[in-house]
Amino acid sequence: MTHYELNHVALHVADVEKSGAFYRDVLKLESMDRPAFNFPGAWFQLGDFQELHLIGGRDIEVHSQPRSNHFALRADNLDEWEAHFKSIGQEYVPRRTRPDGAFQIFVADPDGHHVELFTGP
Repeated sequence: MTHYELNHVALHVADVEKSGAFYRDVLKLESMDRPAFNFPGAWFQLGDFQELHLIGGRDIEVHSQPRSNHFALRADNLDEWEAHFKSIGQEYVPRRTRPDGAFQIFVADPDGHHVELFTGP
């Protein structure tokens, strides 16, 4: 038995349009075609092979913080990301340095799911 890769991350969101706009416009993810499920949702590309699946209809509280439930995206230039967030008025957790020397920033989506952007050490 073999695991090949992480295929996708799924997040339960209250408003697919609002969350989709965040992932498209704030995090600059490319939207993907989605099968015709009988529930609302949206799919986005994460890198070359992974995906983000938004599933609509969330009606329970989200528990996410930078040091708890979150997912991380390796980024190319945190200076540019911070400038982008500032230019659109997006709140974010300012840059931190991990003990291994990597840099990281965190941003929360409209539901409160945290996303880490990081560069390697």
